[in-house]
Amino acid sequence: MKRLILSYLLLIALTPTAHAQANDPSAAERFVAPSNNLVDRENSYWQRIPLPVPANIVLEVSGILPLPGKRLMVTTRRGEIWLIEGAYDENPQPRYTLFASGLHEPLGIIAAPPGGYYVAQRQELTRIADTDGDGRADLFQTVCKLPISGSYHEYAYGPVLAPNGNLRITLNVAFGGATQSPVPWRGWMVEITPDGQLIPIAAGLRSPCGFTVSSQGEWFFTDNQGEWVGSGRITHVEPGDFTGHPAGLNSSKLAGSTVKLRPEDIPSTGEPMHEVAQRIPGIKPPAVWLPHTILGISNAGIIEDLSGGKFGPFAGQFFVGDQGQSKVVRVTMEKVKGVWQGAAYAFREGFECGIIRLALGEDGSLFAGETARGWGSVGAKQQGLERLVWTGQVPFEIKEIKAQPDGFLLTFTHPVDPVTAANPDSYRIAGFTYRYHETYGSAPINRLDCPVRKVVVAPDGLSVRVASICLREGYIHEIKAAGVRAAHDGQTLLHSTAYYTLNRRPYGDRIIPIDPADTELCMAPVAAEANAYTPKHATKVPKDWNRPSNDGDQTIILSTLPGLKFDQTLLSVKPGARVCLVFRNADDMLHNFVLCTPGQGQAIGALALNLGVAGAAKNYVPDSPEVLYHSAVIQPGASDTIYFIAPTTPGDYDFICSFPGHAMVMKGILRVQP
Repeated sequence: MKRLILSYLLLIALTPTAHAQANDPSAAERFVAPSNNLVDRENSYWQRIPLPVPANIVLEVSGILPLPGKRLMVTTRRGEIWLIEGAYDENPQPRYTLFASGLHEPLGIIAAPPGGYYVAQRQELTRIADTDGDGRADLFQTVCKLPISGSYHEYAYGPVLAPNGNLRITLNVAFGGATQSPVPWRGWMVEITPDGQLIPIAAGLRSPCGFTVSSQGEWFFTDNQGEWVGSGRITHVEPGDFTGHPAGLNSSKLAGSTVKLRPEDIPSTGEPMHEVAQRIPGIKPPAVWLPHTILGISNAGIIEDLSGGKFGPFAGQFFVGDQGQSKVVRVTMEKVKGVWQGAAYAFREGFECGIIRLALGEDGSLFAGETARGWGSVGAKQQGLERLVWTGQVPFEIKEIKAQPDGFLLTFTHPVDPVTAANPDSYRIAGFTYRYHETYGSAPINRLDCPVRKVVVAPDGLSVRVASICLREGYIHEIKAAGVRAAHDGQTLLHSTAYYTLNRRPYGDRIIPIDPADTELCMAPVAAEANAYTPKHATKVPKDWNRPSNDGDQTIILSTLPGLKFDQTLLSVKPGARVCLVFRNADDMLHNFVLCTPGQGQAIGALALNLGVAGAAKNYVPDSPEVLYHSAVIQPGASDTIYFIAPTTPGDYDFICSFPGHAMVMKGILRVQP
């Protein structure tokens, strides 16, 4: 799984006169971090109710199974299964009963048709049952052994009951370059029969923490940013699919493989994934991208709202939890020309901890199982279980977006004011995508403004057709409707921005003509270089140092440790010293080094959270005089060397990792000695 961070709300419009833009939008275009006021507004529609947990229980929830009688069965990362009663109470004081212990990081639980429960542990699918009726499990039956080498990154998620009665599990890749699939079927979705036969379904998964089968019988999984995965995403899966990460192709030569591609067939060119897929049959791009640090950074459980309206006005849509940003996002999908695509929207923030699992209770409320897992999360707690309850009030929201031949159809939860909704200036649309390469993650690339040419408001005010130019298949389109107001009270949208992944344009009539003059306007910009030399990112020895060793007065070697840590938290230098700092990333996620003025580390970390899709191209370093020097964002196993003059004023200068969300725990002091 990947990790971390905070959310962004997307309330600032793109500059209307700039069409083709670089990947580093101006400050006026950056997304604004959600305020306490926004979270309070969200809470007036969906009330968040944390469930108290006794001090002697570590409830890092990894699986949730609602049981009849308003009870819950939950698994924890610590290997326990708890029965919880009283979780639905208005002022809950739940009662916890230990059902089982000693499991190996179970990450899901469902009811077993033969009786008891199915649980996916790291090394096996297990059926667990209480056969003597004393309230404690006494049957632990291995259904199927799962291949495992011992890498900490080899998670097994699930199971999910398939319509044919089999069980599906997704298998994380291991961590570490060419060894990410050291044993068979890592990076695959597999199906297991009741008698334990393992059937490979699809390859190309990286860290598929959440997956589900929809009410239509369609399978979708969430994946986390990392190598070959530019940003979090939701992908539709069918037998024989290859969804992008080539580690799993090590097993494509084995008997039973449904995939024919081999690892050497997949090029690491850094092109957009959909362009590579056009050349290499068998690569399946995502249905919906979840922009990194905007709509999550550790995408986890996914669930379809089958509450019949008990959970609110979004019945039939999907909700996705996020571990790092402690939030839930909303997703709508449609099938166009045989291909799934759709939009993602902000929904609910402010949870106490990172969300791994989601489950709908029998009353239509949504339970969120939480853990920080040592990675950290926006919510400050390390564990927890919360319940989200619809208050009955319907917010003014973009309910759904569907693609049109020349734009998008936006449906709203309340009628719109016809004047503001008909004004093209009320909307801003821009397209971008991510690189498909073996490098860890990607900055947004090929960002391009898509000017709105015409708007048509439906007579009932519940939908608006927005036509624009420069739309591109295979790209994510950021759709902002910040200028639209509600007809009945003039209020603004609770969340005014959505992200639509346009895999295919539908057939149909256009409401604007094709204009050849738009061709030049719709040329994509050249990508920015994030690691360029700047005075604050000086990667060359200054010419005026004039020392034979070329390393200044002092060389500092700073590295990282697992769990969002620097290997040193106190560095000492003399005032005005010439410093050569070598920053090495020994962790398995992205990090940087940012030196700040005294006491400003957390403020800079907060500003970094506001950079949105511009952040990666800026190394997640905000433009601030409080930033003195910084490294680039460093890939796992890489390093960056910078040269700077230490401050002349003695004191304690903060240094942080400003990658979104890391600064809260990944920090230290550079002490300038008197």
